[in-house]
Amino acid sequence: MIGNFMPDSDPVDSKTVRIAVVGPCSSGKSTLTKSLKAAGFAARHPAQEHSYVANMWQRITQPDLLVYLDVDYANMRARRPHIDGGPQRLAEQHHRLRHAREQCDFYLDTSGLSAAEVKTAVFNFLHTLGLAP
Repeated sequence: MIGNFMPDSDPVDSKTVRIAVVGPCSSGKSTLTKSLKAAGFAARHPAQEHSYVANMWQRITQPDLLVYLDVDYANMRARRPHIDGGPQRLAEQHHRLRHAREQCDFYLDTSGLSAAEVKTAVFNFLHTLGLAP
């Protein structure tokens, strides 16, 4: 989903765009954030999934764009079998992330996707906004 973010007609310097990446554990946030930083974006993962403060992502990062990465329980377990808590842990993280999901500029379910596919999808979205890295 693309929010109300409308690209300017002039090219935008990617270094001026602050991007927050949120989502449940094992959704690919750290990997994507590293890729965004390597491309020159000011990207940050505010760990919203661990906070009861619904808008912590806004307070910490004050982003221009919010990317929400999601994952289902089976893929979460496959990516990090040593971390569990059962499906209720994922449900709790989804609850903590509900405000961010409602406000996100781009949503992507990463279940079954490789890190390269996630990066491609997000970078394609950024390209549609005129934010080519």
